[in-house]
Amino acid sequence: MEGLWTTQVGSLPKPPALAKARTEFARGKLPQEDLEAMEREYTKFWMDFQNELGLDIVVDSEMYRGDMATYFAEMMEGMEISGLVRSYGNRYYRKPIAVGPLKRVKSFTLDWWHYAQSLTNKPVKGMITGPYTMAEWSYNNYYDTQEEFVLAMAEVLHEEVVDLEKAGAKYIQIDEPAVSTRPEDLPLAIRAMAVVVDGIEATTGTHICYGDFEAIYPKMLDIPVDVIDLEMANSDFSLLDLFSSRAPFTKNLAMGVVDVHSHIVENKEQVKAGIYKGLDVVPADRLYIDPDCGLKTRSVDEAQAKLAVIVEAVGEVRQELGLENAQG
Repeated sequence: MEGLWTTQVGSLPKPPALAKARTEFARGKLPQEDLEAMEREYTKFWMDFQNELGLDIVVDSEMYRGDMATYFAEMMEGMEISGLVRSYGNRYYRKPIAVGPLKRVKSFTLDWWHYAQSLTNKPVKGMITGPYTMAEWSYNNYYDTQEEFVLAMAEVLHEEVVDLEKAGAKYIQIDEPAVSTRPEDLPLAIRAMAVVVDGIEATTGTHICYGDFEAIYPKMLDIPVDVIDLEMANSDFSLLDLFSSRAPFTKNLAMGVVDVHSHIVENKEQVKAGIYKGLDVVPADRLYIDPDCGLKTRSVDEAQAKLAVIVEAVGEVRQELGLENAQG
């Protein structure tokens, strides 16, 4: 039996030189082709790191994205971008605005997926932001209802997922961090996800984080994807207690075992303890191991150290369990 596949949720930190270049581009002081050359250079930097580390499922690292919503909205017909809006803490983003019927005029991620996949023999996860989160994090000045807006967004994102699968993506993640913040909208989010993944045979997943899981579990298991990816480490794995006390976790689980909001790098024994807590709830052949969320808020050194300890801990647990994909 195989199991305990290692992966990454999505974003990785932009090295200081790239962060500076993005600022210079925004101020009109750097040509777009120069910025894109740097984004490709650092995408390769992270692909090389993931290859050498031995992650089972890798990501393109999102060196080309500023945030989860505006990036996609900027490439959609029917969306405009507002001024800066505060999201949380001292973080701001330019909030999209629906001003007309949504239309995908070109792929959002396909070129980057192709580039990343050309740099590795490991499967590169296709990654987009989900329709409920895209709509929730935007203003709606066009559609009569939020439901119409969400479902129109789902149709647009379905086209991207179809193209990712046609390109060869074996794993496609549709991130929905907003789902757990408005429990009353969970049925709408489920309907929208069904539109996005309709007819898709690749392994699909969704990442949800930092919300009211008490209010949406076990109904969240109705989200029509194969894998649900959840933060666990920063809440001391309390979600596992919730699952055990309410209803069996019937999907594949991608479980965060390192806290992406802490500078402290967990040690191997801490990570192994978290993995074994997960194994009490979900068997190894339905369990993926990753950080709580994207690591873009950490330094390059911190992100690398957190991923390294995950791979080391998983390797030992695989050997202790006698899993067939154990290395060594």
